[in-house]
Amino acid sequence: MTPEVFEVHAFVSVTVAFLVYIMGAKLTRNVAFLRDFNIPEPVSGGLLVAVATMLTFLFFDVAISFDLAARDYFLLVFFTGIGLNARISDLVKGGLPLAILLGLTIIYVILQNIIGVAGARLFSLPPEFSVLLSSAALIGGHGTVIAWTPRIEEMTGGAAGVSELGVAVATIGLVCAALIGGPIAKYLINRWRLEPDRPDEEPTVGVSFEDEATESINHLSFMRVMLWVHVTIAVGYSLWETLDHYGIGLPPFVPCLLAGIVLGNLVPAILPRVVEVRRTPTLAMISDFSLGTFLAMSLMSLQLWTLQGMGLVLLVVMTAQTALSIVFAIYVLFPAMGRGYRAAVLAAGFGGVTLGATPTAIANMTAVTKRYGPSPMAFVILPLVSAFFVDIVNSFAIQFFLPL
Repeated sequence: MTPEVFEVHAFVSVTVAFLVYIMGAKLTRNVAFLRDFNIPEPVSGGLLVAVATMLTFLFFDVAISFDLAARDYFLLVFFTGIGLNARISDLVKGGLPLAILLGLTIIYVILQNIIGVAGARLFSLPPEFSVLLSSAALIGGHGTVIAWTPRIEEMTGGAAGVSELGVAVATIGLVCAALIGGPIAKYLINRWRLEPDRPDEEPTVGVSFEDEATESINHLSFMRVMLWVHVTIAVGYSLWETLDHYGIGLPPFVPCLLAGIVLGNLVPAILPRVVEVRRTPTLAMISDFSLGTFLAMSLMSLQLWTLQGMGLVLLVVMTAQTALSIVFAIYVLFPAMGRGYRAAVLAAGFGGVTLGATPTAIANMTAVTKRYGPSPMAFVILPLVSAFFVDIVNSFAIQFFLPL
């Protein structure tokens, strides 16, 4: 029997996301485990709603589907804010760490696909399914796995369950990514007694838990930041359309991030009387709000009931993939990035990228920095690698491992 589908309008979906975020914030502040292990606020609330919709499906045979048309706007606002916050001087200093992180990411993509190949052989699945158990679904996320599904179906002669398996792996990966980043950072920071290099720096995203009650933001500063953000998005979107016209396919938020970096540094230099928005509490708050809303919408809309019937494969493969992500972040990435506080923050973000998506990684780092202190460079380095280079690396990896 086909379940009844209950469509939630886009406006209502955003409204629910606000409620989910507030629920998550309350939970994080009142449940010691969530705060101590730096679980992002929208994750706590979003997973509760996802479980509730799954129970609705199981007991009432009703599939709740949220319209996510407005979600991408919040993603653009968030990454534009990250770009506006960046200083060119920091980017120059970050050249070597960025190169190291890119190299580590390439190594990781190979290791992740090796686990996928092993998983496909262990469960006697078609060899082409290996990428569904690895980088196509995990580092690539839902968008990448959906894009590759027709090719895999063609190569396997129309094998059943291609789309379902890929989406299931991406879904579980997103949940795991949101849960492991905070504990990774907590372990490293406590183990090595780490502190921020520049503790007085304004946070890149959000404000610290201790400063929430005293932070002053007024309507003028809010409107000023939103003006900067919208102008920058317009520039970034024009750049995205130009690149797309010439066959250079990038997610729209990448040109917006780059436009933010350019405008955030160029305008103050040529127009010194213009009030800056870089490193202001208002920009940090708007970035936090946008990321939280995007992530809340992503997690609350997870259709967990689609995972039925794939239990053993998912349990074994995702346990191995999650273990690889944790071990690699702690014992490879953290030492390679210098064993400092920034390395610990990046390790939390790397857990988000390798199993989920860039926004999940940033949410992990935000939860960590709100608790322990700022790390501005991490918020520039990681998105440039995960959003700008990873798709290119992943596309080559998928094509290499697909026929194995």
